[in-house]
Amino acid sequence: MRVDYTELAQTIASLTHGETDSVALMATVACEVHHADHRFDWTGFYRVTAPQVLKIGPYQGGHGCLVIPFDRGVCGAAARTGQVQLVPDVDAFPGHIACSSSTRSEIVLPVFDGQGRLLGVFDIDSNQPDAFDDHDAQNLAAILSQTFGHL
Repeated sequence: MRVDYTELAQTIASLTHGETDSVALMATVACEVHHADHRFDWTGFYRVTAPQVLKIGPYQGGHGCLVIPFDRGVCGAAARTGQVQLVPDVDAFPGHIACSSSTRSEIVLPVFDGQGRLLGVFDIDSNQPDAFDDHDAQNLAAILSQTFGHL
């Protein structure tokens, strides 16, 4: 089943209405997105906790890496550049950090608050190659903006 992004956005908006705690928001988004599509094998957030450092936040799936510097991996690239990272083959990404050996492709989106401050990144791994596309990137970015843009 492919995710119905319109329905997913409405569900997340309903569940998070009025919430201002970023960790509570991250937990809800990770859960709802993770269960929305069979392609999503690991779904979660890495939070900015110090300059140039991401630490694992709320997630769904197996264990993740605990700390990721901005200068390493796909998550670091998204944090460093502020740009969505669409990776069809993680083995071909220079410096990819293998938190799970089952990961074949990945999408990572930067997460900003309403003032444009980077809160962290939203990472989705798939055990399928080339699992993500621009449609996913655009819709996930819209959900993140809707959810965190009022903070």
